[in-house]
Amino acid sequence: MITASAPEPAGDSSLVLAAREGDRAAFGGLYARYARMVHGILLARVPASDVDDLVQDVFLRALPRLCDLRDAARFGPWLAAITRNRANDYYRQTRAVAAVTESLPEDEAELPASNTSPDAEAAMILAFVRGLPDAYRETLILRLVEGMTGPEIAVRTGLTPGSVRVNLHRGMQQLREKLAQASLGDAIQPGSRNSRNSAAQEKSALGRRNEP
Repeated sequence: MITASAPEPAGDSSLVLAAREGDRAAFGGLYARYARMVHGILLARVPASDVDDLVQDVFLRALPRLCDLRDAARFGPWLAAITRNRANDYYRQTRAVAAVTESLPEDEAELPASNTSPDAEAAMILAFVRGLPDAYRETLILRLVEGMTGPEIAVRTGLTPGSVRVNLHRGMQQLREKLAQASLGDAIQPGSRNSRNSAAQEKSALGRRNEP
């Protein structure tokens, strides 16, 4: 659920207005604020190896379209929509790439945890997250991989705080069920060392580089 009353991150409007006037530093400020969100939304939808390039592409697409943004305070939800559309375009343009968001391949689902490296385990967990419903997988990746807090996710994406809480709660429930079936149930217990390690391993395995 999207709400028009979500609070604006401080300074977004001024940065958007300055960027419209050609201020590259202002647009760089928007990049610094929203790169994690864009990265997470893409990671929920496209192969990890292509995410970094697509992050750059999303911002390059957004820059000339700033004049179309009617409400500068809604930059986050507007950018999130552009990001999701770019992910859809990716699959229309790359027919050879399997749609990883539809279902987890059987060979991955049957991979025993005891024979996997930490990086392979992180990749498997990511694959399980991608098998969740759209809203759950996007919110979980923003939380677990990108390290965004629940309130931050709400503010950046335009979701209500309640929707974020529900998505995280239900998504984690479904993810734990999938992990338990693959004998990985202990990998992401709330507040556990394994939970923190899993998020760190995912970041390392995915090689995220979000600095402008």
